[in-house]
Amino acid sequence: MGRIRWTEKASANLQSIFEYIAKDSRLYALRYVKSLIRATGKLENLPFCGRVVPELDNPELREVIYGNYRIIYRVIGKDQNVQIIAIVHGARELRPAITEECEL
Repeated sequence: MGRIRWTEKASANLQSIFEYIAKDSRLYALRYVKSLIRATGKLENLPFCGRVVPELDNPELREVIYGNYRIIYRVIGKDQNVQIIAIVHGARELRPAITEECEL
């Protein structure tokens, strides 16, 4: 069973999501972000359950969808640790968001 590790950029994405929702309700922002984090929990046991990100032409980059957000990650090493790279809103164009946010 692998471990989930969040990059600094992915953590910053979570903070931005929280701040945006918190403009209307801090309670709902907290609930949403906690639920989004819980949605990544299945990756500990099933790291390859997400699909390969079609736009990026990189078989190492995978994604799971939660609400309007795409959780971009990669599986690393024999232990199959999961590195969460970014959380990107589905309305955003993915390639520039990943390039600017994750330096891939």
